[in-house]
Formats: sequence, structure tokens, C-alpha cells
Amino acid sequence: MSVAVFTDSTAYLPEGFATRHGIHEVPLHVTVDGAGGLDGKDIGPSELAAALAERRTVTTSRPTPAEFATAYRQALEAGATAVVSIHLSRELSGTWDAARLAALEVGPDRVRVVDSRSTAMGLGFAVLAAAKAATRQATPAEVEAVATHTATHTRTFFCLETLEHLRRGGRITPTAALLGTALSVKPLLHVENGRILPLEKVRTTSRAVARLVDLATEAAGQGPVEVAVHHLGSPQRAAELAGRLDERLPGCDGCVISEVGAVVGAHTGPGVLGVVVLPHRPR
Repeated sequence: MSVAVFTDSTAYLPEGFATRHGIHEVPLHVTVDGAGGLDGKDIGPSELAAALAERRTVTTSRPTPAEFATAYRQALEAGATAVVSIHLSRELSGTWDAARLAALEVGPDRVRVVDSRSTAMGLGFAVLAAAKAATRQATPAEVEAVATHTATHTRTFFCLETLEHLRRGGRITPTAALLGTALSVKPLLHVENGRILPLEKVRTTSRAVARLVDLATEAAGQGPVEVAVHHLGSPQRAAELAGRLDERLPGCDGCVISEVGAVVGAHTGPGVLGVVVLPHRPR
């Protein structure tokens, strides 16, 4: 039995990971001043950062159900016997719902859709775990269960230069955005039950980075752990953060670093730093 694993462009897997693990990706849509393109294909991190710096209007939207249905059918016609499709939180996007509608059209007996309740490598770790299970010839139900279990155990933390981009996109309330910008504090947020929620406020960027390290360490525990660092337009700060995490987490076999693309970046803004932690604890 061959299970094809799908995700969307917000998993932000490190370069080459999707190809190496046979993962299919359906990109979200990004529009800059009315001109549309595909996340990660037509509009990448550098194009997004330039657009935001020029204060151009950037909006995002889900793939259509038809796009998902076409991709699923192509995989099935190519020899897959089933599809497991894993996506960013339904609280943040309509992507999961579009995939669900496509699954109903193609056949719910052949396509299973998973809400990761996260995004970025909170989603990516679940996708990678599912792809590895598929390689071991796991059943569709087993691949789905692995994805769900992995997603449930990831923890995602990030700091922003400002909450304004999240407020504009409706991912956080105006009141929370006001609190985040008061006295020029640096907001720390996390993903909880599929939603982006404020966690703490700190005074400086250096303190924000230190707190990311502390929070990741607490979430990791003492055992083996996988860790990813995300950024937009801040490769040096991301490398420094990854180095500090490597020092603090003896159970980590090296952090992966990945730059977020246009969809997530449009809502976080340049300068975002994020950490995703996946502890490996006995089931």
C-alpha cells in the first residue's frame, strides 16, 4: 500500500526536505497590490519583505478545493492507494476546509485530511513524521494517527517586532495588538489549540531571544527533541538563536533553520523569530 502525503506551503520545510521525503505540496495564494501569485513559487521571502518595506498591500488566501482535488487525483492516478493531507490550523486559514471539501469530492475513503492545529514546522514536523510512516508502508489510518500525534506534541513560540501585521490580518484582536505595541515592548506569542495567542511582553530584542531559548528548553524536557528555528529576513539572528538552543538542549541533534514564506510572513512581518519544539516522549 502506498500513501501519498500532502501538505500546504505554510509547513516551511527546510530546502530539499519535501523532495527527499516524497511530500506533495499545494501552495496558498498571495496577492501584492492586486497581483496574485503562489506562496513559495511566485512570491518568496525576499519578495514579501520588499513589499512590506514599501508598505504595499499584501493579502493571502487558501488554495481552492479544485486545486486540492486535482492534486489528489494526480497522486492516485500515479499509483498511490490513499492520500493523507495535513494542513495549518483551521483557526488560522480556510485551507483545511478546502482540503476537506476536495476529499469529499475525490472520495473520503481514499483521502484523509488532518488539522495540525499549528503552522510552520509545528505543521512540518507532523508532515515529516507522516511521510516517514508512509515510507514504512504504514496504513492510511496509521499515517493519519502519526501526523495527529506529532502535531499535538509540538510547541511553537515566536517573537515579533510588532503585532500590527497580525492585527491587520485578523489573526489577533486589536486590543492585544495595542498591548503589544505599548511602550515599544517586544511581544512573545505561542500557538495554543490552533490559535495565535499573546504569551509575554519583554523590553528588548535580546531579552525576547533569551526568553525563546528558555521557553524552548522548558518545553523540550530532558529527553530527545527535534527543534526548528524560523525567521524572516534575519538569517544571522536565526543562526545565533539555533546555536544557543544547541547549547541548552543536549537531546537535540542540531536545529533546522527555515525562513518563513509569504503567507506566514505577511502576518508576522520582517524580523520575526520562531522556535518549534517536538519532544520525543514515550507514547
